[in-house]
Amino acid sequence: MRLIGIDPGLRRTGFGVIEIISRQKAVYLGSGVIRPPTDRPEPERLGLLYAGMQSVLSQYEPTAAVVEQVFVNINPRSTLSLGQARGVAIAALAAAGLPVSELSALKIKQSIVGTGRATKDQVSHMVCRLLALQQAPSADAADALACALAFWHAQRP
Repeated sequence: MRLIGIDPGLRRTGFGVIEIISRQKAVYLGSGVIRPPTDRPEPERLGLLYAGMQSVLSQYEPTAAVVEQVFVNINPRSTLSLGQARGVAIAALAAAGLPVSELSALKIKQSIVGTGRATKDQVSHMVCRLLALQQAPSADAADALACALAFWHAQRP
């Protein structure tokens, strides 16, 4: 299975792709961040996010996807924008014919670090250890990789 994890956002959408070799082994294939320009109107940025997702899917050809669930923010406008970006990402994944699963940030952190209150640095550190990465990916890409790893861990017996 080739699994893509998505950490959605309108400013930065992180993605991380792993190949599941066996129940005990996953291999890092790639990761990055889609950054629609912030000086564009929101509908255009959402369109650019969709195009960026299509490009990533074409490059890595995943067979399944997992997306981090939206958390409720204090600022309703930010929460709405995050939800729209998440919807665009899910639409791109569904349009590519991928089965899409969802995980909460709490579940992801518990699976990767062992606690739901883990910091971004702790998540990034564990992602590097679990995938034997020499260099840490950006925070958004590390979160996306953590999402994919957590899903894989949940599937193992």
